[in-house]
Amino acid sequence: MSIFEQGLEPTAVNHIALSPLSFIERTASVYPDYPAVIHGSIRRTWAQTYSRCRRLACALAGRGIGKNDTVAVMLPNIPAMLEVHFAVPMVGAVLNALNVRLDAEAIAFMLAHGEAKVLIADREFHEVIHAAVAMLDHPPLIIDVDDPEYGEGQPVSALDYEAVLAEGDPDYDWQWPADEWQAIALNYTSGTTGNPKGVVYHHRGAYLNSLGNQMVWAIGNHPVYLWTLPMFHCNGWCYPWIITALAGVHVFLRRVDPQKILTLIREHQVTHLCGAPIVLNALVNMPDSAKAAIDHPVNAMVAGAAPPAKVIGAVEEMGIKVTHVYGLTEVYGPVTICAWHDKWDEHTLAERAQIKSRQGVRYPTLEGVMVADPKTLKPTPRDGETMGEIFMRGNTVMKGYLKNPSASAEAFEGGWFHTGDLAVCHPDGYVEIRDRLKDIIISGGENISTIEVEGVLYRHPGVMEAAVVARPDEKWGETPCAFITLKADHQQVREADIITFCREHLAGFKVPRTVVFTLLPKTSTGKVQKYVLRDMAKAL
Repeated sequence: MSIFEQGLEPTAVNHIALSPLSFIERTASVYPDYPAVIHGSIRRTWAQTYSRCRRLACALAGRGIGKNDTVAVMLPNIPAMLEVHFAVPMVGAVLNALNVRLDAEAIAFMLAHGEAKVLIADREFHEVIHAAVAMLDHPPLIIDVDDPEYGEGQPVSALDYEAVLAEGDPDYDWQWPADEWQAIALNYTSGTTGNPKGVVYHHRGAYLNSLGNQMVWAIGNHPVYLWTLPMFHCNGWCYPWIITALAGVHVFLRRVDPQKILTLIREHQVTHLCGAPIVLNALVNMPDSAKAAIDHPVNAMVAGAAPPAKVIGAVEEMGIKVTHVYGLTEVYGPVTICAWHDKWDEHTLAERAQIKSRQGVRYPTLEGVMVADPKTLKPTPRDGETMGEIFMRGNTVMKGYLKNPSASAEAFEGGWFHTGDLAVCHPDGYVEIRDRLKDIIISGGENISTIEVEGVLYRHPGVMEAAVVARPDEKWGETPCAFITLKADHQQVREADIITFCREHLAGFKVPRTVVFTLLPKTSTGKVQKYVLRDMAKAL
């Protein structure tokens, strides 16, 4: 045995499970009177918020909820959603935040598959919850949340959320996880084909990815964070935990409304917000008078396939500094970032926007990212041209898929997590997504990146939103089909105008053969539902 191991075993003094639960205890202790919650007319301090979390944890324990029990929630971005992120794991239970736009059948599947013992739901979802629970052999205990900002609708149950809190002790002695590998959350993937998969998070990963967000965004103490990102989505990318750790203010928003976003930014001097590109696009398309509300520095973290460079440029002109990240449900939300270099400040706005559209490099809290051949796992050349799949490994990769060992094994094959996203690696090591494996268009043997075509479409002055998918073609196999939402003052634009514009900026084989003007179908997180568009393209 080494001299560095003799008598130096880990003890309770120097080795404790990492858990984001420590964040709220510290913040409430150090900054008890600082603002924690702003929601309509509701204002709460950190001492009050911590007390409410402990009450809820105590009440859940009193009703028999404990280690590894699932507590499902169907809540919009409201204070109760913050409270469950701490109260549920305080009793060792696992939080399952449900997508608020799902249908009854999908909800019933998740409640049954996750074996939910309790369901906490906002009364906005009364109808769909009752339909879902009616499909279950063993329905969970249902708790009704009556949010004053909704102020209508029927209760989902006779058991009221505030009444449940009243059962609990505000000084409840909650339990630290004995093992940081213990599950903290269950999140279901979108399930566009077959049943959704249950992604299991552990305390260690939630703790580390929270710190990763703070490190890459350099968020200082007491940020004012606006909840434009759905809190059910990858547990709000771990922001319920890190904003709490920084004694920040959670400003809640039940639903995304660009005018309300701008009003709240000004009224509460919001410093940070997150979301899908669609949120930024909505702000860009507001009248100049509304955009003038941004009179102080605002930081926006945007994820996924980058907003087109033109949208990033327009957002920055408004006074919102964009940071681009990339991640997936399976890795706790964002885990790569377009880490900025000072020398890039000298570029033009358009050039900076082009750089910012890269997904970048790994967080310090992720151990590995590579672009490689999906079959051999051999890294692709760093030439900015050769496409490969993005692979990841590290402490912020999920435990695996719930009750699905074969899917977990497939996702982890070769010692890396397979993302299913196609990208190129630039000479500087920065990754840039080109498409989902399932979205790439193969036309006459040539690979066409839908993201590249969409980037060109967004440069057309009349295009508000655009998405490109493959349309089956007898001769070419597939051809690009563009679905476009026009700006209100450009309704006269026609298919031929779009095709002519694309010919000026793209190789001939990449130009859309078909253009459809319509509203784009989206998920609750603002992502375009390309599988819906693919079905529409096939039916044309």
